[in-house]
Amino acid sequence: MEQLTELGLTVKELRFALDTFYFLISGALVMWMAAGFAMLEAGLVRSKNTTEILTKNVCLYSIACIMYLLVGYHIMYVDNTEGGWLPSFGALIGSQAEDADHALESDFFFQVVFVATAMSIVSGAVAERMKLWAFLAFAVVLTGVIYPIEGYWTWGGGFVSQAGFVDFAGSGIVHMAGAAAAIAGVLLLGARKGKYGANGQVNPIPGSNLPLATLGTFILWMGWFGFNGGSQLMVSDAENASAVAKIFVNTNSAAAFGAVSALIVCRLVWGKADLTMILNGALAGLVAITADPLSPSLQMAALIGLLAGGLVVFSIVSFDRIKIDDPVGAISVHGVAGLFGLMAVPLSNADATFGGQLFGAAVIFGWVFAASFAVWYLLKVTYGIRVSEEEEYQGMDASDCGIDAYPEFVSVKAGS
Repeated sequence: MEQLTELGLTVKELRFALDTFYFLISGALVMWMAAGFAMLEAGLVRSKNTTEILTKNVCLYSIACIMYLLVGYHIMYVDNTEGGWLPSFGALIGSQAEDADHALESDFFFQVVFVATAMSIVSGAVAERMKLWAFLAFAVVLTGVIYPIEGYWTWGGGFVSQAGFVDFAGSGIVHMAGAAAAIAGVLLLGARKGKYGANGQVNPIPGSNLPLATLGTFILWMGWFGFNGGSQLMVSDAENASAVAKIFVNTNSAAAFGAVSALIVCRLVWGKADLTMILNGALAGLVAITADPLSPSLQMAALIGLLAGGLVVFSIVSFDRIKIDDPVGAISVHGVAGLFGLMAVPLSNADATFGGQLFGAAVIFGWVFAASFAVWYLLKVTYGIRVSEEEEYQGMDASDCGIDAYPEFVSVKAGS
């Protein structure tokens, strides 16, 4: 205490600085997940669509940051009625509150990278056949309006939060919401040419670069420590620091068990180790534990990851059987595993109920799906959302970007 006094600091000021710094570092880790999504999706699409998918990921992140700054944060958090359903559209980030335990700008930064994550989920599901500008137009609406409204209903103190709904870091609010927006777009968009044949035949369309997809998964895995750990909001005392440590371990454990679970399921069903399924198994474990990475014991967190990793394999296969084409498995990873994670919360958290979790999940999915479907449909009947058959055959890189991701490969192929 004497040393702090000599430095002109109080314990409160020191904790303020530490919690603000932790918020910012956690946000930076979540921002780095944008690179993970970009690499994962670039690896799981065909080489002729790589530049376009990377362009989408850079631009959607930028649009999310702009729209959340101008509109989204107002809707989600500022001057809203507790337990209400209509946002106030209050003024953005006011003066620093006297009793705040961190800089409000750090809170904004942490929140804005979450909305970018939700939009990134959509990118992979509609890959290889959606018009770039239609996608970016949708990104404006999702990040500026659709996501912030359901965010107010839940994290912002709205009516869903009053119903006993618990979602610690966003299995439903972020991940399932992104999947709901994605499936609305996919239903209107249709499958890629050649993906499904007669008599229910499913024709695999392999990705172009599995090393990139693997790198993307590890980047996402790393970023998730900021996603879940940062959601504790504080680290400046023993109790919160211990909670963050447990969150890190549970998050890591769920991912590891999810990957191994997918590996075992693939071996038992097909006799092979399918890398893409293993990657999605790890991500499914991460999504599922995100609903509550603090309350479960280490064993329960492992079980949640184990079940999510197996579930996502069967989900991906099931969506293919009903001809819902998702090139990267985003709907299964973020939607199905997200819902599973929400429903697992009451098993270890006494503050949650199955009824409350189901109600919250239904509201989130219903709102985001309906609003997204309306926006996608409006875009479809006006500008159009799907490229022509010729553009799809030639690849999105040629039609939308004019730059090949692998020019030497294209030159060699053309000259052979």
